[in-house]
Amino acid sequence: MLDVVVVGAGPNGLTAAVELARRGLSAAVFEARGTVGGGARTEELTLPGFRHDPCSAAHPLGVTSPVFRTMPLDRYGLQWRHAELPMAHPFPDGTAAVLSRSVAETAASFGPRDEGTYRRLVAPFTDRTDALFKDFMSLPSTALPRDPATLARFGLAGLPPSTWLMRRFRDERAKALFAGLVAHVIAPLNGFATSAVGLVFALAAHAAGWPVARGGSQSISDALAAYLKDLGGTVHTDYEVKRLDDLPPARAYVFDTSPTALARIAGLGRSYDGYRYGAGVFKIDYALDGPVPWTAEAPRRAGTVQVAADSREVGTALYAASRTSRAPEAPFLITVQPTLADPSRAPEGKHTFWVYGHVPNGWQGDLTDAIERQLERFAPGFRDLVLARAAAGPPQLAERNANYIGGDIACGAADGLQLLLRPKISLFPYGTPHPAVFLCSSATPPGPGVHGMSGHNAAKAVWRRLRRTS
Repeated sequence: MLDVVVVGAGPNGLTAAVELARRGLSAAVFEARGTVGGGARTEELTLPGFRHDPCSAAHPLGVTSPVFRTMPLDRYGLQWRHAELPMAHPFPDGTAAVLSRSVAETAASFGPRDEGTYRRLVAPFTDRTDALFKDFMSLPSTALPRDPATLARFGLAGLPPSTWLMRRFRDERAKALFAGLVAHVIAPLNGFATSAVGLVFALAAHAAGWPVARGGSQSISDALAAYLKDLGGTVHTDYEVKRLDDLPPARAYVFDTSPTALARIAGLGRSYDGYRYGAGVFKIDYALDGPVPWTAEAPRRAGTVQVAADSREVGTALYAASRTSRAPEAPFLITVQPTLADPSRAPEGKHTFWVYGHVPNGWQGDLTDAIERQLERFAPGFRDLVLARAAAGPPQLAERNANYIGGDIACGAADGLQLLLRPKISLFPYGTPHPAVFLCSSATPPGPGVHGMSGHNAAKAVWRRLRRTS
């Protein structure tokens, strides 16, 4: 009998297996697709030689991940690559605000009326990000706070809606950039604790940047799998699990799946019927004949570029996607330019470009024209550089990754109490009604992102149970 079986070889599932294997337990991972990766994969989606990330691309939470920092992933090929700027947000007048490694450069890009406000906002946390991220991404039930005072101060700033925090800023440059940061979790701007989302992304940039993984996001998953194998664990691909009986006997089963799939496979009935799925995305991967011709100068140096005219446009797009059945006419776009930092992703002189906009859950339309109209507003001539494109709406995304129900790449709506208390209101969110079954996906705290901390936290819960019953 194995100690632990993990279902799903995404970053959280692999991290859970690694953490348990490091404690001397026998662990096996079973993955339905032909390769490991989940939301961290890389494929040639357009033309030969162009390597694209079908889901995650930039990794501010990966490079700062408390658990990844304890693993020798560099020995297994993981290398972070940084563009000159982590992120930029261009405006219709040809200027841009930036999110830089430097707090001073970031603040200065907002203009004199908001420069001091931003400095005061992030100053209490910039020298304490390591402890803050460990505390923020763990639960009191899994680890005691290392810096309770800083965590409490962060809570005071982060728990209100982001629309409240943005009132501190007087001009649109800071408001638009911060609104875009919040939108990375596909949450309406006026939601509970959305200020914390924006602050975490900003602090991650100041602490370690927003890098890409050399060769593609697949290298993160491959490094985790290789490390697991060296620890004695096994990985089985092309193995679809439809019920617990499909798996070998084990003392514990850990699911890197949606709560819906967990309930179906483990026979938990209606245990997660109250769990909500959020807006979907429409994603396009481009093969380009040259770099994106941004009108503003800063986006030409930025790994990630947010695209919206102002904070109102960001909020309107999010509202349309999450609260109506219509796609936004002017979508807010999150784009990544991987080849600025990692030229190995494309043939010499060519580029890959990654972009998505928000749409209603399960939406079946085509957002390509709206996305490209939005890009042309800020990068005239973009369409002339397109060699090939691979578009995927909610149905295609859900087909490629079963966790993306209705195209929801966050594996559950990240708004209201569900932003922090996932998948249920509980001090033990990784446990289930079945004493030997656990959940470790992005549907558990701390939520979406390639950081492995949901897997790490779940592994602690599994370890404690097995230690009690051994």
